[in-house]
Amino acid sequence: MADPTAEQARALARHEGAARFAFNQGLRLHLNARNASKEGTDDGAVKIPWTGFDLINAFNTWKKTEDAGRRFVIDGSGVAELEITGLAWRSEVSAQVFEEAVVDLGKALKAWTASRRGKRAGRPVGHPRFKKKNYERGSFRMRNKTSSTKTGERATIRLGEAEPRSVTLPGIGAIKVHDDTRRLRRMLDKGRARILFATVSRRGGRWRISLNVEAADLHPAAQHPARDDAGHIGWAGVDRGLHAPVVAALANGEQILRIDEAPKALRAAQPVTRRLQKSVSRKAKGSASRRAAVRRLARHHERVRARRHHFLHQVSNLLVKNPRPARHRRPQHHRHARQPPARCSHLGRGLG
Repeated sequence: MADPTAEQARALARHEGAARFAFNQGLRLHLNARNASKEGTDDGAVKIPWTGFDLINAFNTWKKTEDAGRRFVIDGSGVAELEITGLAWRSEVSAQVFEEAVVDLGKALKAWTASRRGKRAGRPVGHPRFKKKNYERGSFRMRNKTSSTKTGERATIRLGEAEPRSVTLPGIGAIKVHDDTRRLRRMLDKGRARILFATVSRRGGRWRISLNVEAADLHPAAQHPARDDAGHIGWAGVDRGLHAPVVAALANGEQILRIDEAPKALRAAQPVTRRLQKSVSRKAKGSASRRAAVRRLARHHERVRARRHHFLHQVSNLLVKNPRPARHRRPQHHRHARQPPARCSHLGRGLG
């Protein structure tokens, strides 16, 4: 969880909008090339960008052209000259945001073509669509590069530079975070880990920073010892049903975990949800009061989502940390965690 300043929040919002713009423009360039090839108006000279590398080249070429931006300069004699500026605001955000957005577009196009040809398992994948502007949800990704400085090589994404709990992003600066970064900083200093990407997302009015890290294996003394055949109890299956939210059993039918009830977070929050939704519907579209009401509703949905995920994380930890937990054991609330309303404070009351 990030805690940016007001200026940093505006910079994060600019990068988020730039990622959405690059994705939409890359998709527009791709569709224009496909239409030109289909209609035969390109004489075979236009190459359709499909891969992430081709889309990066197509976008970088477009952002410097007249279609991306132009202006007329009038001198003292009244003569107007056309000046091609390209994408004038591209220097305000990191170039990595543009590149990673069109790379995601390339992956989406690859998944769509593989799904159409039957080379992709699972449900069918639709064609990529244009992203709409959303004040409450969005994300962008930055790649960790190495820059040369007077003191030597330095990574562009760093931890603990301004203070112990901070993440430094290129073009934005050091952003405070709530989570402890001490363990990861030790691994980075010793060369046992390397940051690959940083994904910044906004949900419910809050910013989150997720780091994609490549780390070495744990020390043999810190790894779980291998079990012998005598202590092996066999495979366990986990069933998530309607009547009993979680049931874990062995191959012989012995139940090792059963939770009959879970918190009804969605049902308990329904009165508040209804009230906030009515508040949004009563506001005029496009007004500042409607945007504020939408933000309140988004924060409420985020709290409900966090309560449901909290229960699922407790159950998964119970299964992973204890291979043979007691039957009918129920996960307990952490004493420092925010307690849900009284109607769903007990974790054994059915999924909402």
